[in-house]
Amino acid sequence: MTSYGKVETAKLKQNLENQLDRLVEQLGDLENCKADLDPEEYEETKQDTMDQLKELNDSLSKLVKGDISLVSALGAVQLATQAAISEAFKTPEVIRLFGKREPKQLRERLSSIEQECKLNKLSDEATNRQKAEILTALRQLGEQLSMEELQFLEKHNNIANAFQNVEFVEVTDE
Repeated sequence: MTSYGKVETAKLKQNLENQLDRLVEQLGDLENCKADLDPEEYEETKQDTMDQLKELNDSLSKLVKGDISLVSALGAVQLATQAAISEAFKTPEVIRLFGKREPKQLRERLSSIEQECKLNKLSDEATNRQKAEILTALRQLGEQLSMEELQFLEKHNNIANAFQNVEFVEVTDE
């Protein structure tokens, strides 16, 4: 059974705690050896340790805010893999953008597909298939779809239904 990032998150947490312990111990050792060091060496070492503590704090802040998450990153890769396996997506670019959770780029790709169709560079069938893939990806990423986009998906249900065989698992930070 897979951990969906729980093991990795626990390992990350342990590594962060170890790093904090190491830096605090380093500061303590530095204070204990202050008399043995010349003032410039002491200040330089202390500043380096403080910079490392600030970097650790920045990383922890990002984790707390949700800007960094092993679970969601791994979940996105897993969803993209499942979608590719189930053939819900046939376009590699859509798989890549879905896996990287890039709705803005998916929207840009949608616009370019619609433009290519207007210029007769893509057949209606290819346009509809790719448009349905992108809209399905956007929907799975939790993006708001317009009424027109939802109606398009409903009309092209056979394409969107390729996701029926994909098992989407809720991923939490626990």
